[in-house]
Amino acid sequence: MKLIRFGNRKQEKPGVLDASGVRRDCSKYFFDYDATFFAGGGLEKLAGLDISTLPIVPKAERWGAPVARPGKTICVGLNYRDHAEESNMPVPGEPVLFFKAPNSVVGPNDALLIPRGSTKTDWEVELGLIIGREARYLTSREAAWECIAGYCISHDVSERHFQLERGGQWMKGKSCDTFNPLGPWLATRDEIGNVNDLDMTLRVNGQLRQNGNTRTMIFPVDEIVRYTSQFMTLEPGDLITTGTPPGVGLGMKPPMFLKAGDTVDLSIAGLGTQCQVCADA
Repeated sequence: MKLIRFGNRKQEKPGVLDASGVRRDCSKYFFDYDATFFAGGGLEKLAGLDISTLPIVPKAERWGAPVARPGKTICVGLNYRDHAEESNMPVPGEPVLFFKAPNSVVGPNDALLIPRGSTKTDWEVELGLIIGREARYLTSREAAWECIAGYCISHDVSERHFQLERGGQWMKGKSCDTFNPLGPWLATRDEIGNVNDLDMTLRVNGQLRQNGNTRTMIFPVDEIVRYTSQFMTLEPGDLITTGTPPGVGLGMKPPMFLKAGDTVDLSIAGLGTQCQVCADA
């Protein structure tokens, strides 16, 4: 299944894509795609619906993030060996974990706001995963698979000056408003044949900047979930972003960063496309 949400910001309704790619309205049956939905067997109930009988969502309706505001957003840094190298940082021996503010999540085609005082707003296409059931002290990577509800595109936007030159932890450069466009849909595990072999691209103003594949991740999806569960309880609806391939603006020679008026297009195989136009906050 491919879960979508639609409507004005903070008023989104849940829906699903049918086999022909038409958006269908599920709000008669579910309040939202949130922690309650995933913890309460919502995916199984959704699978039991006759999608063809659901109302069609008008084409003009905005695409929202495919899940409601997550309880927490956990990010994995430097999870592609060649990205660590272009960032002049050592390849990590364990996953590098940090938090991103949950309210940075927006729709896949919403405006990307360049923060006040920013000089180094950067792009990062990433595979995002949504936790479907509580996970704590998982003992195997096999058990980790069962805790994943599905996958989506996550744009882990970063302000490098805030992140790397202002002291403290990375979250200052990761948590600005609109810094996590999500979607357009959440594909359940059965929709994706091999999540550890997905092509991913990002273009800025039509120019290809990132061209990678999840098979080059240092720590694959199942290991990320298992590992993270050793340090915190993962709850239904939580979001984990799994790192970015090389080609970010910081690694270019000379470095290049986003400005108002720029357009960013992202894609991951099986997970659709995003498009954001940058604007000043």
